[in-house]
Parts: sequence; structure tokens; C-alpha cells
Amino acid sequence: MSFTSEFKEFALKGNVMDLAVGVIIGGAFGKIVDSMVKDLIMPLVNLITGGQIDFSNKYVVLSGTVPAGATLAEAQKVGNVFAYGSFLTIAINFIILAFVIFMMVKQMNRMKRAEPPAPPAPPAPTPEDVLLLREIRDALRK
Repeated sequence: MSFTSEFKEFALKGNVMDLAVGVIIGGAFGKIVDSMVKDLIMPLVNLITGGQIDFSNKYVVLSGTVPAGATLAEAQKVGNVFAYGSFLTIAINFIILAFVIFMMVKQMNRMKRAEPPAPPAPPAPTPEDVLLLREIRDALRK
């Protein structure tokens, strides 16, 4: 089998194609969740907290002289900073994404119909030699 035909057989298997579709849809779904967190959830959190929470610019200066009130990008240019706000945003994205996927799987499992139990298998035919031995046994009893 040539390398190209072997690769073609591998690439066209159902599992590989399903995985490729899953990765593509997952990437697009990740962008939707990022937008949902950034554009919908965080503004609501800021409204509830009085506009005081902006995770994107949360950092701790590790070295260098960073002016007070500098944005994360400005602080990174001037010194070494520990940008925990980006991590918090990504962690929130992950939690929301995991929750949405959990709800989707739960709904799909609910919609999935329970398969009826398989009918019992018919008894295996008795071998001929066993039947003959039974006839001999019954004849001897008589």
C-alpha cells in the first residue's frame, strides 16, 4: 500500500472527519463564548458592582516603574507585570463554555430515544449427537 493511499484511508475514516468538524465548530463556539463574556456578562457584572470591575486591566507590578492608572498594555511596555485579569477572563470563559456544553449534552441525552431492548436470542439448536444420545438414554429407560 502506498503512502498516499494509506494516508487517504486514514484521513477519510469517519472518526477523523468527525474530529475535524468538532475542532472547527469548537473554535467558532469559543469565539461566541468569548464575545458573550466580554460583551454581555462583564458589562452586567460591572453594572451590578458599580462599574468597578474590569478584569482586562488587572495586574500586579513585579518590576519596573509603572505609573498609577496605567492600562495593562502600557504597564507591560514599562515593566514586568503579573497580568491576572486576563487569566480570570479566560477562566470565566471556560466555566461558561463548560456549563453551556453540559446543558447541550444533557438536552441531547434527553432527546435521544431509549432503544428498545433487543429480543432474546433464540436457543441454539441442539447438536445431532446430543439428540441421538438422548434417544438412546430414553430407549434404555424403557
